[in-house]
Amino acid sequence: MTLQLVWLRSDLRIHDNSALAAAAAKGPVVAVFLRSVAQWCNHGHGANKLDFWARGVAAVKESLNGLNIPLLHRDIDHYDEAAQVLLDIAREHPISQLHFNYEYALNEQHRDQAVLDAFKREGITAQGHHDAVAFAPGSLLTGKGDYYGVFTPFSKAWHKQVTAEQLALRDTPGVQAPLDIDSDPLPTRPSLDSEPVNERLWPAGENAASDNLERFLRFRGRHYKQQRDFPKVRGTSELSPYLALGMISYRQCLQAVMSENAGHLADGDAGLTTWVNELVWREFYQHVAVGFSQVCRYQPFQAHTKQLNWRDDDEGFQAWCEGRTGYPIVDAAMRQLVSTGWMHNRLRMITAMFLSKHLLIDWRRGEAFFMRHLIDGEFCANNGGWQWAASTGTDAAPYFRIFNPTTQSTRFDPDGEFIAHWLPALEPLPAKARHAPPQDMLNPIDYPAPIVDHRAARQRALDAFKALSK
Repeated sequence: MTLQLVWLRSDLRIHDNSALAAAAAKGPVVAVFLRSVAQWCNHGHGANKLDFWARGVAAVKESLNGLNIPLLHRDIDHYDEAAQVLLDIAREHPISQLHFNYEYALNEQHRDQAVLDAFKREGITAQGHHDAVAFAPGSLLTGKGDYYGVFTPFSKAWHKQVTAEQLALRDTPGVQAPLDIDSDPLPTRPSLDSEPVNERLWPAGENAASDNLERFLRFRGRHYKQQRDFPKVRGTSELSPYLALGMISYRQCLQAVMSENAGHLADGDAGLTTWVNELVWREFYQHVAVGFSQVCRYQPFQAHTKQLNWRDDDEGFQAWCEGRTGYPIVDAAMRQLVSTGWMHNRLRMITAMFLSKHLLIDWRRGEAFFMRHLIDGEFCANNGGWQWAASTGTDAAPYFRIFNPTTQSTRFDPDGEFIAHWLPALEPLPAKARHAPPQDMLNPIDYPAPIVDHRAARQRALDAFKALSK
């Protein structure tokens, strides 16, 4: 009897998993997870993401046990060890085929290709599956045959060309006959440079993800368009950590939307269709990582912005990291990130634009800080968002669009409730004063004055961008 080997990575679920479904359709399955702590840390992931990953592996192991699918576990330092380790497993057990779901950041592309090449040389079939996207990168192109570099035409093409087959859920494997192979014990948690956030904030596994999706669609989905920009309101799906590690699939999300929206994705309820657009954005950024690989090499999408004269300002950067800029909405957002491992999307835009425009500090420093703290840290989405805010990327905000943090604050946290929650020193102030506390109110309060003047900072950023030649 020959076996199918499934290599799990950021697809920690048994439902709607393309690689697992394809393997189970061909015969008994063995699963394997390769932990690459050194590589992940090198990619900037911090304790929050790595802890969530470990808890996700434990959850999927329990699900696999219920199907009699053993889960093997191997530790590797770097991706270039993956091919040999997988080949060793294939030789140890009667493996006839390897299955895995593609990942699209550059190092992951190289790793996957190396595995495919090694298995081909060995005469063992290996197959990658495009599970995280509806369209394999390179299959949805402009009329000129290029990758899309702007979201709106990509989204229009996506909606026009996507098929029911692409969005159909993959079969969940049935219970297989027990194999004479034992699951490996879960490894001890790696020692990291910081403690992860409380795991109760983010329970791991596909059951938790499905519960989040159900609650979102039942209570908040139809209000998403109106509420998603207000950080004090729980108006977003909070599914990004689960999507980042594949504890739920985009197909499960879209199928659930269609069930609520009379079978539609692009029209119907405005809240639901707005949220669908966010899922398409995730796919867009994965295509960008493949089609414009310079973004995976610490380079801006907009080549002419390489020459931007970023400021060396360690003191300003540290104030931003610690929530001490003197702009309450920025500081409250940064404290939310450090405390919870997550930040509201509107606040991600505000804080990223403050660092890259008000302080004129290289966006790559902020991108790395976010990745180190975010429990939903995922290269393509994080890089895409940061380059948008810094006006260096796809669909980039025009360089002259520079959010006024105080205006953003009064618009999206009108009573300063979010600010008061994360900056309790400002809670005693009148609600309207929390957005930009007057100096006379700050004297008895432990809160800093603004580290930069908005108008002067805005002009400095405009001058820096105007100095570039396209």
